[in-house]
Amino acid sequence: MAGASAGNLYQDFQITWGDGRAKILENGQLLTLSLDKASGSGFQSKNEYLFGKIDMQLKLVPGNSAGTVTAYYLASQGPTHDEIDFEFLGNLSGDPYTLHTNVFAQGKGNREMQFHLWFDPTKDFHTYSILWNPKHIIFMVDGTPIRDFKNMESKGVAFPKNQPMRIYSSLWNADDWATQGGRIKTDWTKAPFTACYRNFNADACVWSSGTSNCPPQKSNSADWWNQDLDSMSQERMRWVQRNYMIYNYCTDQKRLPQGLPPECSIA
Repeated sequence: MAGASAGNLYQDFQITWGDGRAKILENGQLLTLSLDKASGSGFQSKNEYLFGKIDMQLKLVPGNSAGTVTAYYLASQGPTHDEIDFEFLGNLSGDPYTLHTNVFAQGKGNREMQFHLWFDPTKDFHTYSILWNPKHIIFMVDGTPIRDFKNMESKGVAFPKNQPMRIYSSLWNADDWATQGGRIKTDWTKAPFTACYRNFNADACVWSSGTSNCPPQKSNSADWWNQDLDSMSQERMRWVQRNYMIYNYCTDQKRLPQGLPPECSIA
């Protein structure tokens, strides 16, 4: 069965590092990561997934979070790994977080798009979702699509579709680059910094012993497996990109003087 799992974070995740700084609380309903000067912390999913719709609610480090990065992503292993990234780059109190997105296919990334959010992500929990099917990788915030990386293998663009991925998350210090290009350093007098997670849901194909549990007839159903963006969703995505996108690799000719990647001219 293409398992939908919801509820207990003990069942879905294991804490992988941080020496007690990561905690699962409230009978498995809440997970917290913390960062201090000695160490950050992180967790990963027990399952590997090959396609799915993954939702998690996050509440980010409040106050002066400059220098900190909260990363939440899907990744496979190895030199030609695939990866689908959300990274939240902290900022000085009152200044907006930067939501950094990226897609790696067969070891190649450099597909960054960055956004500000239309709310304060530290005040409450918000849902960050990745919809990954054979045709699209759609990044969503509270159900609003912000980015759609389409399968353009026909144009020679690699697309993640063969490597099962785990979910990983970590809170760590990256003050050499995270905030205003590294100019603003982490203020350790504000430590420990804490990010919170809840309401994980994976409606996804679980990979086990070399096979996926998605039955082939999955492709006939009208759910996430063949979902794309209808015209209203495309309009909402355009609204986000018009008003809140602050960086798009597809328009960065200085960085890519040899010409933009092929997916940029099509998208």
